[in-house]
Amino acid sequence: QLMAYRLQLKERVIMKIIVAGTGYVGLVHAAVCAEFGHEVIAYDNDEKKIEAFSSGETDRIVHYVNEPGLADSIRKVYGKHLFFSTKLKDIIEGTDVIFLCLPTPPNMDGSTNLTYYDAALEDIAKSLKNRKDLRRVVVVNKSTVPIGTAIHLKSVLDSNKVENVGVASNPEFLAEGTAVPEARKPDRIIVGCNEDQDFIILQRVYSKFVHHVQTKYIETSPETAEAIKYVANTMLLTYISFWNGIGAKLGEKIPNIRIDDLRLGVTADKRISTWGSFVSNGAGGSCFGKDIASLIYQLRRVNVDTKMLEASFEVNENQKVYLVDRAINENGFQFNNKTIAVLGLAFKKNTNDMRDASSIKAIERLLGKGVSSIRAYDPLANDAAKLEFNPSRNVLFEKIQYVDSARAAIEGSDALFISSDCEEFRGLSRTIEDMAAPPYLILDGRRMIPDFEILVEKGYTYLAVGSMVMEGAVAGTGSS
Repeated sequence: QLMAYRLQLKERVIMKIIVAGTGYVGLVHAAVCAEFGHEVIAYDNDEKKIEAFSSGETDRIVHYVNEPGLADSIRKVYGKHLFFSTKLKDIIEGTDVIFLCLPTPPNMDGSTNLTYYDAALEDIAKSLKNRKDLRRVVVVNKSTVPIGTAIHLKSVLDSNKVENVGVASNPEFLAEGTAVPEARKPDRIIVGCNEDQDFIILQRVYSKFVHHVQTKYIETSPETAEAIKYVANTMLLTYISFWNGIGAKLGEKIPNIRIDDLRLGVTADKRISTWGSFVSNGAGGSCFGKDIASLIYQLRRVNVDTKMLEASFEVNENQKVYLVDRAINENGFQFNNKTIAVLGLAFKKNTNDMRDASSIKAIERLLGKGVSSIRAYDPLANDAAKLEFNPSRNVLFEKIQYVDSARAAIEGSDALFISSDCEEFRGLSRTIEDMAAPPYLILDGRRMIPDFEILVEKGYTYLAVGSMVMEGAVAGTGSS
């Protein structure tokens, strides 16, 4: 019977897929599945988003999801293999797979907020119950959800008396800025199911993806698939925190340790990754902090000691503000009534995503120290930052001015804080040299100015993550 089912599916090379949720994960997944020839309908109840994506206009698309290559991908397949809809009941017939790509934000205690997930799931269950075509359909958790959510998913479908339905866990591992090429050629595809027929359906979905030699296709249980995502992200953040908490501190506290040479020497061991070894002012984004907090919460509920994970989380959070504290404690700089330039607002380059960006805590710390103004610039994220730093939530956010270039932010400021690794911030020493009124203090959270000696020789103070303070003294400014 299973062989007959497999042969029946083999004849359906093109699968009908609904992607529920058109955020960063959902929109990329929908576009790439459509590129591989599947019939994909991206569903969302936000009519403005659907109108923007359907327009094919880059500016309207990137307003919601700014990911390199994504707008081009959508234009290439829209109207052929990719469609958009706000009406679930109109698109449900004949569906093979429904991917759930829904927001799962954190609660204050670190647990995962499933409010959006559950609301969408109820709508999907009701639509599936009323369908006329009773072919097998698999509902797949694509977003990061707590371990055991597949069981919850199945219980909701069963309580709504949905017939001939399976569930699966299929976590995503995309990195913002490179999501489109990574989705086309993923390093691994993890599929967790309890039924053979559901594995077969997802094999058909991913049959064209796994032809790439570097892709590992792994089938496992739903719970294992869910755990893989949490463990992977937690391990990555722990590695980053190790380098920031140990490697960087060695360079900052012990004379004559060169952090870049330390990194090169340690990672020359083929067993040790270079990824994450570049010290910084902390990792942000929608995944790392949220996922480690969620895993801590889940482990505590089953009486597992989480001290190591808590330490990794704490190191990363402290890293976001400690350059400001170092400037005060190690250089005697007083931020009160100063104008500070902040370069890089998104959590990383090539995105406008402000979620858990390191700049948020840094700016809040600067405002708390009494700065008179902050001149902020990011090549992509200025508009998103205005929403994040809404003065209606905190009147101090009125001190933030958004400018359209790095130079406009820097010139005339008392100090510069580099918070992200945008390429245009690399090697700013020449730009600063040419300014009539350059900053006295430079805080480099990404080590973007390799020739900092030029500035130190001219009297400016350079303070970078991973290095001791390189002090200078510009006439007429001082550190008071």
